[in-house]
Amino acid sequence: MTTTFDTLQAGYAIEGTPFTPTRESIREFCEASLDFNPLHLDDEYMKGSFGKTNFGGIIMHGMNNFGVITKMLTDWLYPVGGVHRRLETRWKIPVKPGDTIIAQGVVTATRVTEKSRWATLDVKVLNQRGETVGVGEAMVEFPHSH
Repeated sequence: MTTTFDTLQAGYAIEGTPFTPTRESIREFCEASLDFNPLHLDDEYMKGSFGKTNFGGIIMHGMNNFGVITKMLTDWLYPVGGVHRRLETRWKIPVKPGDTIIAQGVVTATRVTEKSRWATLDVKVLNQRGETVGVGEAMVEFPHSH
């Protein structure tokens, strides 16, 4: 069933496409983002401790989680005339090569204004163990048709 703004209600859930980062995809993200932090590239560096945290190996960029959420939103929105407008996130645990993550979203509110129609969603990213990798909030727009 295709959900449009007119049928959208709080509690409506969406789910993204699973993503499994590899060492190669992490390196490619380094190159695309110009972020060559050793957290993402250097196994020797990552054997050390960072305060109370020991990652035990390289980790995926947090912003790659952002991309997984954005893909979920745009895959849902664009076919029904919606637009992704805002996304705020917070990362909870790292993602390592070989993990599989998936984004999920749940509509929490809808609102109609004179200029447009809006929905707010709670979003999260889970790993293959069901652990919450990241959380946030998204705002999407369903422009009035003219």
